[in-house]
Amino acid sequence: MLKTAVEAAKGAGRIISERYPDKCSITMKGFRDIVTDVDTETESFICDLIKSRFPDHSIISEESGDHITGSRYIWVVDPLDGTNNYAHQHPMFAVSIAVLEDKDPIIGVIYDPLRDHTFAAHTGGGAKLNESPIHVSGVKELQNALLSIDWGHENKVREEMLDYVHRVLPCCGAIRTLGSAALALAYVAAGWLDAYFQPGLKPWDTAAGALLVEEAGGRCTTIQGAPYTLRSSRCLATNGLIHDELLKNICDPDK
Repeated sequence: MLKTAVEAAKGAGRIISERYPDKCSITMKGFRDIVTDVDTETESFICDLIKSRFPDHSIISEESGDHITGSRYIWVVDPLDGTNNYAHQHPMFAVSIAVLEDKDPIIGVIYDPLRDHTFAAHTGGGAKLNESPIHVSGVKELQNALLSIDWGHENKVREEMLDYVHRVLPCCGAIRTLGSAALALAYVAAGWLDAYFQPGLKPWDTAAGALLVEEAGGRCTTIQGAPYTLRSSRCLATNGLIHDELLKNICDPDK
């Protein structure tokens, strides 16, 4: 399954990179939420490959919805995470594929086609970038930490995120916005970011990345500090060392 996930992600990445930076067909599927013909083309490629290898497995995919078979194995697919970036020719986007066993991630692959970065993890096997082991950063104090956020589509989510930023910004080193939750989580796993948090995420945004972070030695919870599951839209992923301090600043209105 890991080999298939990597093959599917890289194959989709070839389609994405071949089409980039040509103009793509854009459709609005919701408020501030777009889909391109590249999303649907890459999703078809990924899902067709999965079905050919594992016809009895279920698939949850961002664009085409759910294909539930009753299997204990569920593939969670985001064919192009960072669609808004892609449509604007901003070079920060990735393919994200995860496999769940009984609702828990056991395989996670995130592929950045422009940089040829393959982030991959399986339960108990650690996290890797292009076959080399990666580990979260060693930053121990929030004041020295490089954080990442995303704003989300809905104004309610943006207002909530703005409140969190007001609490955290005076206490941290800096905050970045990548526009791709999958890449931000992969970067936490690689030690390139010290933390990432967002209150409006979907399972395909985090399924692969959360496993990468944990296998790289990091920690994932909700923004309120509860155990993180894919049913939660509120994710906080860190190197583990600054997790409690960051939680305190996010959750305490006086901070």
